[in-house]
Amino acid sequence: MRWSRRPTLLGHVSYLEPVTQVAEIHFSDLQHIDRQRQLVEQNTRQFLSRRPANNVLMTGARGTGKSSLVRACLTEFHGQGLRVIEVEKQDLMDLPRLVETVANAPYRFIIFCDDLSFESGDSGYKALKSVLDGSVSAQSDNLLIYATSNRRHLMPEHMSENLETRYEATGEIHPGETVEEKISLSERFGLWVSFYSFSQQDYLDIVVHWLRHYGCSDELIQQARQPALQWALERGSRSGRVALHFARDWAGRH
Repeated sequence: MRWSRRPTLLGHVSYLEPVTQVAEIHFSDLQHIDRQRQLVEQNTRQFLSRRPANNVLMTGARGTGKSSLVRACLTEFHGQGLRVIEVEKQDLMDLPRLVETVANAPYRFIIFCDDLSFESGDSGYKALKSVLDGSVSAQSDNLLIYATSNRRHLMPEHMSENLETRYEATGEIHPGETVEEKISLSERFGLWVSFYSFSQQDYLDIVVHWLRHYGCSDELIQQARQPALQWALERGSRSGRVALHFARDWAGRH
């Protein structure tokens, strides 16, 4: 599902929009992120079992499986009542209303915020913070927030902010208010999961996985090694996403 907004004569109307076509991905498709997968999968199982579970912040390099891991959770646990609602950053101000909308539904919801980051003054910042604090959703235990970001603290960090830091004679360091505010949002996620860039061999392993998925022969897979490396070089990345795109191209042409 997706939380959407549309303009009307009286302003904007927000509503839950069903997504009819979902790219299905399985945990077994996620290569070289075993620890990250275990953490998120276990947290999701706890949530579905109505045991204590945490909101999750996944950070790290692009294309390393953060959003794919959320989609894999949906594939794995949809039959157990899990539903995912994707919310764009510009719609985060509607979070309190969304929480209220699903509070009595007979499902377990993950509110998914993909590629999340804020600039100073973004209106959705406080709305997200209030939901993470529980001040809005205390009456509803059927939802968690899973967010992905390239920034650990979700906001840009500027060199000038270091000037606010105070150094005590005892050796203690006290960050300034701006830094503290930026850290405070990410600290409201109970589970932090970090993702890292893949090595060349990791990248090639992922290429092989997807080539097998698309039915390529062993001979074709062996021939793909050098073209796969060239593909990654041209894109400046050895991410899982780049590996998948190469595999689609190679399998489609052969």
